[in-house]
Amino acid sequence: MPDLIAQGPAITDRWRRALPNADVIATASIVLGRSSSGWSVPWDDRISRNHAQLTWNGTKLAVHRLMDSRNPVFFKGLRRDDFEVGIGEHFVIGQTTFSLVDHRIRMVSAGDAPPAMTELTFAPSQLRQYRYRDADRRIEALSRLPEIISGSRSDDELCVRVVSMLMQGIPRAALVAVVSDPAMQQDSEEDELTTINSDDESSTAQTDSEIRVLHWDSRSTISEPFAPSARLIQQALKTQQSVLNIWNRNQYLAKTSFTQSENVDWAFCTPILGEACPGWAIYVAGDFSGIEGVAPPKNSTLEVEHGLQDELKFAELTATTISSLRQTRLLLRRQDSLRPFFAPVVQRALATADPDQVLAPRETDVSVLFCDLRGFSRRSEESSDRLLELLQRVSDALGVMTHHILSSHGVVGDFHGDAAMGFWGWPLGQSDAVHQAAHAALAIRAEFEDASKRKDHPLFGFRAGLGIATGRAVAGRIGTVDQVKVTVFGPVVNLAARLESMTKQLQAPILIDETTAKMLASGCPDSFRIRKVARVLPYGVTTPLTVSELLPPEGDGSVLSNEHIRAYEQALECLQAGDWDAAFRLLHHVPAEDRVKDFLTVFIAQHGRTPPADWQGIIPLSSK
Repeated sequence: MPDLIAQGPAITDRWRRALPNADVIATASIVLGRSSSGWSVPWDDRISRNHAQLTWNGTKLAVHRLMDSRNPVFFKGLRRDDFEVGIGEHFVIGQTTFSLVDHRIRMVSAGDAPPAMTELTFAPSQLRQYRYRDADRRIEALSRLPEIISGSRSDDELCVRVVSMLMQGIPRAALVAVVSDPAMQQDSEEDELTTINSDDESSTAQTDSEIRVLHWDSRSTISEPFAPSARLIQQALKTQQSVLNIWNRNQYLAKTSFTQSENVDWAFCTPILGEACPGWAIYVAGDFSGIEGVAPPKNSTLEVEHGLQDELKFAELTATTISSLRQTRLLLRRQDSLRPFFAPVVQRALATADPDQVLAPRETDVSVLFCDLRGFSRRSEESSDRLLELLQRVSDALGVMTHHILSSHGVVGDFHGDAAMGFWGWPLGQSDAVHQAAHAALAIRAEFEDASKRKDHPLFGFRAGLGIATGRAVAGRIGTVDQVKVTVFGPVVNLAARLESMTKQLQAPILIDETTAKMLASGCPDSFRIRKVARVLPYGVTTPLTVSELLPPEGDGSVLSNEHIRAYEQALECLQAGDWDAAFRLLHHVPAEDRVKDFLTVFIAQHGRTPPADWQGIIPLSSK
């Protein structure tokens, strides 16, 4: 594809950008101006913020002057509002000339490259010892690198900006490119560049040598071939040092087998080292006329080397800065990629402490919440021919659970099929861990109940059973040498899971253990209510357990009032004391819509309203 070159009044006022394909530009026109993203001309105050719209149709570049632009557009010496630009032509806005060029790129293989008269290698430490002769200008250019990198939305955009900066910072360069060797990227995690064949895109080239030109620019607007040396690039990447080649044009111009660009007397390649830029390098080339005090007849290696020291040092510092800043961005991307694996509360702890210390397993007091999806088996039978749709609905349901666990400052410890487990009290101690768990449970219950009222809701037909237990556990990085996960381990986890399972038998959406109930009763009475349900002996367990129900605050939509809860708990006291007739009468004061009372009513009825001879106030459960 052709390139558009913008050249302002100063040598530093310049950029070169490849035009998008015709099918792409049809959906997103280029807008040229001082504030246009990617196509801005910040150096020319005679160009409006949005000055002209450009459209490439495959053969011509259509230019349309926008109505809000202040100054005219000149084409072939005349003011024009609408015109077409061909290859090799240009137009002018203010003090800036825009040229349409179609330069071809071909990487010169090692066999085709002319022999260098001299090859010099410079280690980074050696280049850093040189003193700039124009330090202020170089440092000013380097200071823009952080903005260039952070403002680049892609690697393609980054390469465009870096090449423009190098053209400004190395005035002796006739050609500048950012290149890469894909062979060095195979084991890298950071390879986001799009490979475009050189026949289709002038800014990116791939040849038999596998060296790619990611972006390049030339001070010439004439369609001269740009032929970087693959051997020089590979030598720099192999040695991880800057390599300078100096040619004697007089010796090889007559040899047609050599394809080196005729306007190139010297070139150097500086590798961009580091994990974040695998196989990347800076390639700079020029002729003797660009070096003060050096003329082609002399071909003095010492004079060329001395004349290019500033350029070599600038390229090396640019490469080092790019590598460091991209490494920082790579680490941030990796951190972002880990966000789904760590709760926000864990991420905050990791940001301020040693990860090994934060994630190391340790004993701590936690509140554990188990949440299981009800109605899944039935829905799976009904949706056997729409499994992907069912999977999405289950994912939405699990999303409800995890959202409220995380938003209440909890940690998602594990998934068990259609169930999720969260816990509070780690990695940092939480004085309100129990209350946060309760808030999460009530929020999950409320969202599922709201969905059950809307047939068009993805969660319609699903319910949730929740169990909360509080106690001592081991939390942190737990697993084997092959695989680990951040979770919690201990009897309190099993208790929370058992409470969640018991919600099916006791018909209570949320059940909590005695420790949790006592801690909740000591604070935040306006946020929730607690009803003691029963003292039960879970199936397969020898120790009885007092379980309570967690309820939302009393409101207009509440099935149970505070009076109803008191009546139920009085009935429970009578039941445990052996006065089952009184218990049965008191239960009739509880609304029929309350399913928890059915558990006691059925148990009393099954025993003919007469307590067994060995009655101790404990109801045995016949199944899990």
